[in-house]
Amino acid sequence: MNTSQLLCANVHGNRWDNITQTVRHEAKRSLLNYFAVGCAGAHDPTIEKLVSTYTSFSANQRASIIGRPERTDMLNAAALNAMSANVFDYDDTHLRTVIHPTAPIAAALLAYAEVNRVSGRDFLQALILGMEVECRIGNAISPYHYGRGWHITSTCGALGAAIAVGCLLRLTPIQLNWALGGAANQACGIVETLGTMAKSLSVGNAARNGMLSALLAAQNFDGPLAPLDGVRGFLNVMGEKPDLAGINAQFGEHWEMALNTYKPYPCGIVLNPVIEACLQLSARKELVHNLLQRVQSVEVTGQKLLRDRTDRPGVQTGRESQVSAQHAVAVSLLSGRAGLAEFSDAAVQDPANRKLGEKLKFTVDDSFSIDAAKVTLHFISEPSVTVVVEQARGSTGRPLTDEDLEKKFKILSAQANTGCDQKALIQAVWGIEALDDVGALMALARQS
Repeated sequence: MNTSQLLCANVHGNRWDNITQTVRHEAKRSLLNYFAVGCAGAHDPTIEKLVSTYTSFSANQRASIIGRPERTDMLNAAALNAMSANVFDYDDTHLRTVIHPTAPIAAALLAYAEVNRVSGRDFLQALILGMEVECRIGNAISPYHYGRGWHITSTCGALGAAIAVGCLLRLTPIQLNWALGGAANQACGIVETLGTMAKSLSVGNAARNGMLSALLAAQNFDGPLAPLDGVRGFLNVMGEKPDLAGINAQFGEHWEMALNTYKPYPCGIVLNPVIEACLQLSARKELVHNLLQRVQSVEVTGQKLLRDRTDRPGVQTGRESQVSAQHAVAVSLLSGRAGLAEFSDAAVQDPANRKLGEKLKFTVDDSFSIDAAKVTLHFISEPSVTVVVEQARGSTGRPLTDEDLEKKFKILSAQANTGCDQKALIQAVWGIEALDDVGALMALARQS
């Protein structure tokens, strides 16, 4: 068998009993975080525009939209809920690839499960396998793929969603392979769109196109035999010297999706250690008193990806600020906070934030990991002060606790005024294996 066929055979041959409790629990954590960030984005202007447009093409009203009263068909629901969960860049991250694994896959699975009765155990297994395939494919083409400008959540997310929904459809290995072919043919998304509404489109397409590819494969809608590893397959087109062997190595024994991480701040993952350092500095009031007048420059040291993705001075919108080191440094230093309000249009237009942001400079040091950074305040007539964050809060070395994730969900769902049943939804996620019908989760998550 080729790489694609072996992957599909491995997915098809996976059994529930082969998945450890640790892996199952991490999938539940991913799902709870998904509902938190999905609620947060439910009424953002980007989502308002998307809901208005997408629902005008709705085939029926059988699926829910998180935190909203509207209903739509399951393809559109998958797209809208994936976009809502990713719109603030507050969703989970697989650090090695910078993929946000859950949004495209959970959105597709939940939409399908609302229309077609699915047990909690089957849902969780499909979520795990979809995320695992997504992250393994991402590993195989990293770092070239993202560095070249492909939005890896959107591209690999489509493939993961196809596999996940294919598991619920109980596709055969060849049908799973065809689903991968359909998804690979629709996988797109470019990094240039980050900081704009356009970024959301490809994340939504990942969920929608992955689901569509699986549904078509169930009808024996065929595809290439080597959609991943063919000469002009996904890996060779989207990667440079892709790691084919790694895609299937220790499948079912080593779990990439168990390395998922969750953000304490609503911004690009590479900014997390920078913000944490700034918050530590901000807590030292003697340092930040009259900061604008005293500081000469703010030096941020980290790996090259930090500068490449976040060197964005003079941003004009809250959306842009999510990937701007200039804004993140200024707002967290001056306010001592880094929540949704600090990455809003109003915060961006604050003259103090803009003035301090102009004083930022980067130093590239690739000995730093993606979850590490150093921030140094250089003063006009005082000694410099430095904070180094070796592992940011929320990283694999310092993960958010279950309680942290529950708190994140409660805060974000309340701030967004979603009206969802917080206590019942949290309990349902932790006990999802016992559910006979996962569609009940969406009933708890929508706005009545």
